[in-house]
Amino acid sequence: MSRIPPVDPATAQGKVKELLSAVQQALGVTPNLFRVTAQSPAALEGLLGLNGALQRSKLPAKVREQIALRVAEKNRCDYCLSAHTALGKHAGLAESDIAAAREARAGDAKTTAALHFVSAILAEAGGVSDAELASVRHAGFADGEIVEMVALTALNILTNYLNRVAATDIDFPVVRPLASAA
Repeated sequence: MSRIPPVDPATAQGKVKELLSAVQQALGVTPNLFRVTAQSPAALEGLLGLNGALQRSKLPAKVREQIALRVAEKNRCDYCLSAHTALGKHAGLAESDIAAAREARAGDAKTTAALHFVSAILAEAGGVSDAELASVRHAGFADGEIVEMVALTALNILTNYLNRVAATDIDFPVVRPLASAA
């Protein structure tokens, strides 16, 4: 049971009702992540704003989902692993792509470089080395895409941490972190 109760969209009022209605309209469902975040209208508005902006990222949807999977695995977030496994499949990732992303691997060198860079961001709390930055650039990523990787990492840390604090009820097919929490 969630330690922070989700807001019921049917009884929500004002800004929260408006924001949750927009989620329902965009996704066809109102996932518990957004319903828990709705306990703070400001947090929900911020989450939705950053999430929406990053949907227009230069990074392809598959890569964004692979990054989300890597961050969720590293942070041991059951909710986000479950959600991004479903979203990753919707974006066209195969089961093997999903499994690989969780371990910072991909079927191509460029995406693998992005996942290694995200892993370095996580391991060093953003304090990546010059060599790590040079490596992701050498793989073909422009500075704007690197900024987007940092933003996606931060967005996913936010949702991972919120879901772990709240023990948000998982409303997707359940996926658990690997035993090693790679």
